[in-house]
Amino acid sequence: MWDEHVGAALLGTARRVPPVLAGAPAGGDPAGRLLDQAAVLAVRRRAGVRPGRGGVDPVAPAPAEELPVVPADAADRLDDLLAGRRTALLPEWLRLAAARGLRAPARAVPHLLDLGRERAHRDLRGDLAAVVGRRGVWLALQNPRWAYVIALAADPGTDDPGVWSTGTREQRVAHLARSRRADPDRARAELAAVWRGERAPDRAEFAAALATGLSAADEEFLEAALDDRAGEVRATAAALLAQLPGSALGARMAVRARGCVRPERRTLRGRAQTWIAVTPPAEHDEGMARDGVPFHPEGSFAPGRTPAPQQAWLREILARTPLATWPDVFALPPAEILALPVTSGAEPGRGARDVHLGLARAALWQRDAVWARALLDGGVLLDAPAVLADLAGVLPPAERAGAAAGLVRWIADPKVLAEQVLARLPSPWTGDLAATVAGTIATLLDRPAGTANTALRALARDAGHRLDPALADRYADRFAGLGTPETVTVRDALVATLRYRHAMVKELHP
Repeated sequence: MWDEHVGAALLGTARRVPPVLAGAPAGGDPAGRLLDQAAVLAVRRRAGVRPGRGGVDPVAPAPAEELPVVPADAADRLDDLLAGRRTALLPEWLRLAAARGLRAPARAVPHLLDLGRERAHRDLRGDLAAVVGRRGVWLALQNPRWAYVIALAADPGTDDPGVWSTGTREQRVAHLARSRRADPDRARAELAAVWRGERAPDRAEFAAALATGLSAADEEFLEAALDDRAGEVRATAAALLAQLPGSALGARMAVRARGCVRPERRTLRGRAQTWIAVTPPAEHDEGMARDGVPFHPEGSFAPGRTPAPQQAWLREILARTPLATWPDVFALPPAEILALPVTSGAEPGRGARDVHLGLARAALWQRDAVWARALLDGGVLLDAPAVLADLAGVLPPAERAGAAAGLVRWIADPKVLAEQVLARLPSPWTGDLAATVAGTIATLLDRPAGTANTALRALARDAGHRLDPALADRYADRFAGLGTPETVTVRDALVATLRYRHAMVKELHP
């Protein structure tokens, strides 16, 4: 009977009329009767099937939680954040809960796991993994989309070794990352055994996972990856090698850099001087490409106009050169090197920006506080405030606020201050930085309507997220009475955000 109905559906009821089925609704056109009878037949077929008893292992229940759940008020606050109200404060909630060793309520766990899949929220994954608890890991073991949690969780649950052979890319990356945390050498050997048979996108993801536990023992594997067919794989390998002190790639970059930047002795008015002589690379060769210097650098991490290709290549080479190269070349400490005049060809001063931008990016990549401090104090890159703000984040925590406050006082344009400096400075803003920012906001609140209002809104938004929320009432008093009809709402929103955060902190620290 079922086959006859299938035949009528395939040929059409105009060519084959379905047989009459007892018990099905009667009447109607043939097509409608076919559908009604098919529905009845489907129920009959299912009713006659016995459920299977073997061959399928039941999923083990989620293990009991070990971490305490956040207090009820904090759980309600999380619901509010996940509902889209003040979403920008969610990272702080997660960070506070993770630091306290608390977990999110079970009802929020799937939403949090989905959030961590989004590219814009990948920097939250560490705190997310800490607060979703053992239930979150259990869910991730059932759903490949959430596999990233398995790589980060302190308690991975059952990490099935078979995942490496049969899992999705996300599951395999998570397995590799966890293996790297436990035994980096074994994990690398596991990857090497299957490397040639993997697709290019997978190879790139697996290579990036080697950042966990990265050491000199990985150099041989990564050097071989520089010859990979896929550009993304080569770029990933080059970026990792650039982080390895004493790597062969770093040595090759140092050779290139020495050919482009060298000391030049001059005599001016009877006095001997040392200059930095700059000769950008004339061409982009295969060796540069292999070592990660792109033919068309995307902006070459420089604000302002796009540099010529040779300038961009120079910046990229310097960015990948070990900073220890330069005190050896010039026999001077970093601060004194940056004070040297720069020349490129016959034009004094030309090339200085390229050298300083390249050194700044090297300080950022290598997290070198000595060079970062020298670049901030040396009066160079004054037209690149965003770069200077990033360098302030490299300094030891005790120095950051003072260096950042100096930048805030120096920059007169509130738009530049809001968009290029303060938006890049890590929280919390305390001490001299907090006082300087508050003073700047107070000044802008009383300015007449104009372009500064847009900058004020951005500045007040960042301040609301990064000033100490325990001082909310003090800032309310500081700004009381300030503001024009156009800016008073900005002032009130800033104070409201600080008070919201203060309540959030108290809920997680009852």
